[in-house]
Amino acid sequence: MAVRGKSVNLFLMDGEPSGRMKCTLSNWTGIAYKIPRTALDKCKDMDILKQSGVYFLFGTDKDDNPVVYIGQAGIRKNGKGLLLRVQEPHTTIEYWTEVVMFTTTNNSFGPTEISYLENRFRNMAVEAKRYSVKNGNDPNPGNLTEEKECELEEFIDYVKIVMGTLGHKVFEPIVTASSDEEILYATRNIAKASGKRVSDGFVVLKGSSISEQTTKSCPDYILQARKKNADKIMDNVLTEDILFSSPSGAAAFVCGCSANGNLEWKNIKGVSLKEIEADK
Repeated sequence: MAVRGKSVNLFLMDGEPSGRMKCTLSNWTGIAYKIPRTALDKCKDMDILKQSGVYFLFGTDKDDNPVVYIGQAGIRKNGKGLLLRVQEPHTTIEYWTEVVMFTTTNNSFGPTEISYLENRFRNMAVEAKRYSVKNGNDPNPGNLTEEKECELEEFIDYVKIVMGTLGHKVFEPIVTASSDEEILYATRNIAKASGKRVSDGFVVLKGSSISEQTTKSCPDYILQARKKNADKIMDNVLTEDILFSSPSGAAAFVCGCSANGNLEWKNIKGVSLKEIEADK
């Protein structure tokens, strides 16, 4: 089936890309708002943010790793929903810098719907493994009819598009099953790794073995990367896929020294990444 394009509408509410942003899609009742933490006070008169919905708090932890908290908000007796839910309990949490809120233009979400969405979004984010999910417990999905579940799953499909458009790949696995990029290999001493190019860098794949030792000239950022990903390495073998911004960073991580990824990574026929790209 041919892939169909989507028309995404972005409105810069403050006239600049670093400010508040409204996002909609053609033929979708959903609506998203991306709001910097410092701009929440500007939203106090926005009635649509007093509705029910789900929200995502994005930021980084002390090691500069991306983190997210996913929550739900129902309409309160005081008439405030999403905005108040974000402002009240989360103002004392330091890590988040912006929030993305989802609601509907017709205010159609009830308690069952937002519980289901919170559960699905939390589990999708955990499975994607791009962000550290700060939710302590798995939210209750509630009981839905088959018809309502199909309706909400369609809403989720649109949310995935919007979230990626807003710059957060929180639901996208590092390597997708549909990726047609060929697997490349790097071998040096005892290091035997496999990897592939992806849209945002280069991934060293789960099961790759890496050099136990690092050289004296090993770049500091590689030493930090090994320390940061220590929980993903067992007996010098990766237990999870690890994303790098470049083939050279990935190769250096594997070899434990400075490395030229365009030369180190080769396909099954021994053709280097440099040669592969030159032939395109």
